[in-house]
Amino acid sequence: MTAKLVDIRQSRTSLEVQDGQTILDAALAAGIPYPHGCRSGRCGSCKSRLIEGKVELLQHSRFALTDEEKADGLILACRALPQTDTAVAWLGSDDDDVQPPRRLDGIVTHLDDLTHDIKLVRITPEDRAPLLFNAGQYAQVGFNGVPARSYSMANWHGYGGLEFHIRRVPGGTTSEHAHSALKTDDKATLEFPLGSSSLRLHHSGPILCIAGGTGLAPIKSIVESALAHGMKQPIHVYSGARAERDLYLVGHFQALARRHPNLTFAPVLSEARSAQHRGGLVTQVVAEELSDLDGWKAYIAGPPPMVDAAMDLAFARGMRKEDMHADVFFTPEEPPGSVAFE
Repeated sequence: MTAKLVDIRQSRTSLEVQDGQTILDAALAAGIPYPHGCRSGRCGSCKSRLIEGKVELLQHSRFALTDEEKADGLILACRALPQTDTAVAWLGSDDDDVQPPRRLDGIVTHLDDLTHDIKLVRITPEDRAPLLFNAGQYAQVGFNGVPARSYSMANWHGYGGLEFHIRRVPGGTTSEHAHSALKTDDKATLEFPLGSSSLRLHHSGPILCIAGGTGLAPIKSIVESALAHGMKQPIHVYSGARAERDLYLVGHFQALARRHPNLTFAPVLSEARSAQHRGGLVTQVVAEELSDLDGWKAYIAGPPPMVDAAMDLAFARGMRKEDMHADVFFTPEEPPGSVAFE
């Protein structure tokens, strides 16, 4: 099969999409700031209208794209393999201005152990240029020749440099390097900003944030940015972990909650008992406390099972699809295309 030509209307660009390549992957490789989030057919951030041509849709969540939407000519760019020359347009959204992704060189300026297996890594660009991004976005980060991996920014762009929380993945080349060999003043490469599961500053209703593990990194960026911009609506943050030693930034969020009465923070332990923290799955705790999510906006970040459960819960309680913003964290051994679901 030969490459197909895809016309992306908003970018006024036509690009070649190779056999087996999705429209989203081709667009991002060409530097087009195509709206996207999970890249796995779960969140719907890359929902687009197929104007001309035919595509094959890979497996995707029924929440991200319904049969009715498909019949109406909508597709998910992250799951669409062009079968002919096509033309597409991503759907309009309430996003703030999208910064086009760019590549730059950086220097590791700070390292810290947040837990037994999560390391804070701060990177500052070599040219000290401003680093503009939307809270909740991520970067492709590489160190000293090891493979680049996706990590969400944990700070917001009001501060210098970029902060990442890197969990040690057994057998993971990049995370093992970050934990065992990375030093301050080491070189780093960055491609950013990426992703569309970012804070919507114009939303005035309540906000629900659910984090699993290092999913707390983009949630931290979102919450801090919302508070810094003076958003006064209720913000409920739930952070799920297995045991006490897996929790981090508890004191930081508790201090934020004391300064901002509209913020509540709840750590949840799934595999341990604690007199100070709630027990059970984080989504079960949310279900017990929040019965009606109509008019809310949700930011979800963490492993696939938690994200799927959180989306099921939110939609069952009245949340609109356009108010769900999900960031799915895959390990290197579990790439986005490998997970089967409805």
